[in-house]
Amino acid sequence: MKRFVSVFAVAAVVLAVLLCAGCKRRETLAPPVDEELIGPVIGPGEEIVLPPEVPSIADFVEPEDTAVFQDIHFDFDRSEIRPVDRPTLQAIGEHLSANPSVYLLIEGHCDERGTNEYNLALGERRALSTRAFLVGLGVEGQRIVTITLGEESPINPGHDEAAWAENRRAHFKVAIKGAEAPEAPEVAE
Repeated sequence: MKRFVSVFAVAAVVLAVLLCAGCKRRETLAPPVDEELIGPVIGPGEEIVLPPEVPSIADFVEPEDTAVFQDIHFDFDRSEIRPVDRPTLQAIGEHLSANPSVYLLIEGHCDERGTNEYNLALGERRALSTRAFLVGLGVEGQRIVTITLGEESPINPGHDEAAWAENRRAHFKVAIKGAEAPEAPEVAE
């Protein structure tokens, strides 16, 4: 009888361990509690209205100085600025400080993994952490606009870790205060 109870106890413990190992934990990534949201919260489909001194989103274009305005990248499921990307942001901050008429648009991007809603939120956190780093360098916050594109505009259409690493990024566009949007070239008929 003692042996039966011992075998039964061992079997119960093994069964309990197996059942617990099969349970998945649901974890959600939330922004840090002390993180301050910058700017108004815009819902899907709502029009973005910027202050009059800020160029409209359509006025932002790819920068001519691609040596300065290089994309920075993020680790999987993270929005913290990596040490390797700090020199790039410092060069951007120096350029903006030397050119006070330049406005910056930061696009937050993600890889294809995760839901659309999650990736939009993660892209926003990436753009905002990039903005916060530049503001910490002394760039006026009013000169920086952020948007999130989530997973919608991948730079690399692949479906492997190398492609995903390229797509987890902050991308930069610029506009000049007081400059008009570039005109479309005329089409010959």
